Amino acid sequence: MGRVIHPDSAGKERTQLTKSIVLAIRELAKQTEPGPEFRDLAAFISLALAQIAEGIDVSVAAWEKRGYWVKADKFRMDWLWCGQYAEKMKTALLTEDWAGVALVMTQTAHKLVKVQVPAGHRLGRPWQGAWEKLCRSGHHSVRNG
Repeated sequence: MGRVIHPDSAGKERTQLTKSIVLAIRELAKQTEPGPEFRDLAAFISLALAQIAEGIDVSVAAWEKRGYWVKADKFRMDWLWCGQYAEKMKTALLTEDWAGVALVMTQTAHKLVKVQVPAGHRLGRPWQGAWEKLCRSGHHSVRNG
């Protein structure tokens, strides 16, 4: 019997989400004033960061089963910021603290500075409708909302 391959692993999802976040940050940086797209972009960043944070335990479960506690803990610490930034972005957005949104955007961009999104990407505009999802359901899946 061969290995079981999970095409939608937490790692692949995290990679796609980080690329989408970088793309959203680029678009958000182009915005001159808060409007519907600004809210969608910031909400998407918050929701995507929360989704990454939720997938961390899934990613380290295999390491923990094998007793790789140090590796699992380091991975958790490396991604701890996602949940924190997601909450900060959500709070700033819901309280219309635009400077706070800009700050979290900058901090997130700094954390994801090594993530590259090719010019011919096929990510589309995953942030469309994210503001409504954030208001309607809180932090739930960006794609499955």
